[in-house]
Amino acid sequence: MRPETSTLDDLAALVAARTPVIVLETADEPEAVELVLRAASRPPGGRSPRPVFRWSVTDGLRRMDVDLGGSQLHNTDPPALLRTIVDSIAPAVYVLLDLHPWFDDPLVVRLLKDAAQRPLGLRSTLVLVSRRLDLPREVEHLAVSIPVSFPSADERATVVDRTVAAWANATGRVPHVDPRARDLLVRRLAGLSRADVARLAHGAVVDDGALTVDDVAVVDRARFDALAGDGVLAYEYATVAPGDVVGLDRVVRWLLLRRPATDGSAPHLDPPRGVLLVGVQGCGKSLAARAAASVLGVPLLRLDLAGVHDKYVGESERRLREALAAADALAPCVLWVDEIEKAVAGDEDGGSARRVLGTLLTWLADRRSRVFVAATANDVSALPPELVRKGRFDEIFFVDLPDDAARAALLRLHAGRRGLVLDDGAAAPLVAASAGFSGAEVEQAVVSATYAAHARGTALDAGTVLEELRATRPLSVVMGERVAALRAWAATRTVPAR
Repeated sequence: MRPETSTLDDLAALVAARTPVIVLETADEPEAVELVLRAASRPPGGRSPRPVFRWSVTDGLRRMDVDLGGSQLHNTDPPALLRTIVDSIAPAVYVLLDLHPWFDDPLVVRLLKDAAQRPLGLRSTLVLVSRRLDLPREVEHLAVSIPVSFPSADERATVVDRTVAAWANATGRVPHVDPRARDLLVRRLAGLSRADVARLAHGAVVDDGALTVDDVAVVDRARFDALAGDGVLAYEYATVAPGDVVGLDRVVRWLLLRRPATDGSAPHLDPPRGVLLVGVQGCGKSLAARAAASVLGVPLLRLDLAGVHDKYVGESERRLREALAAADALAPCVLWVDEIEKAVAGDEDGGSARRVLGTLLTWLADRRSRVFVAATANDVSALPPELVRKGRFDEIFFVDLPDDAARAALLRLHAGRRGLVLDDGAAAPLVAASAGFSGAEVEQAVVSATYAAHARGTALDAGTVLEELRATRPLSVVMGERVAALRAWAATRTVPAR
């Protein structure tokens, strides 16, 4: 994240150099206009600042550094505006809001290029502002793009405090402000524009006249809506409590040690990068990934890595970069990538998988945000070596078939949810019959038993569950060779999750 002074200094230098076209991609138009005004007001060498104009298709052209009254409504049409800029003999700075819809018009592209190629003494600077903007190829080489800074933690705290004070002044009531919730809210509003920070802080206070921890979850969802891309990222409401992750105590303990470095409460600690969970299908890898968000105390995002693939060359990488940038902006968070091998293995699609893998590997290596990646994989043979080497993830855990104690806990958990309490005597034969079962197969046997009991018109009992277990052939039998090979591979290469 760039500090505001860096953005302002870069912008001032480009304006002073009479750069033909500057691109600011941001949703915060007022902040962008303010940045340009400040940058244009400080020319080097004691020279006079150039005039600053703002244009939109609804308002036309308006002078911003000096109040000259109304707008020039005759310049609302983009070709007319660009002709005015090309014909002007007084160089100025023009902030053009949302000009990109007209980039399909050859006349607009030609006029934009003419304006950008005027002699230096007559050249104006065009600052194109939009949330997302792809320049025409004819103008790309004449433009410079600057990332717009987000407000710092101190600025966000000021906005939150002002919002609370404004609500108190408007209502005559002093809102209850939980200091922990206030600090957490300031951290969670990172990566948003100043306008979005003010809007979400206002909503958190106004809904109930208080600022509590409950408001943070609502802000997290609204923050995701403001930053997420085109369906590749999903916000997961239903995380899993650590107590529901049966038999993976080592993973939970490992995560708990890293919670302070992830949630921001210990900023001096290096944030953990993530874990790769490999193992037998149905044994709890996805469950552990979902539980990571609860253990670390941060929101959970799910990345549909297979969904980034697009038939057009370069689009897959662009969609992935945008999704990863959104995750960076939403940090701290857990980014869950399920069955990662299906999206990065193989090369039957014209090289798209390899390019997506390259984009992902670069991000995994270079990122500095507090995004904890929880990736799962079933087929380790399909994983590229460069993905599983140390440095991409902090640890590789192997999730094996549950042992007797874990199966007993799973049977009690799933039976208890359906009204059946299993004591040690009732559980013992079920544990023996479920040897070699995955966690998912144990649960499905209990579910099937409820159907069978309902069909008979009887209550669910241990005998019915035992019948279903004996009628099931687990994956460790059906795919015994593959499961054995997977366990042999993991024996010396991974850390046991149990």
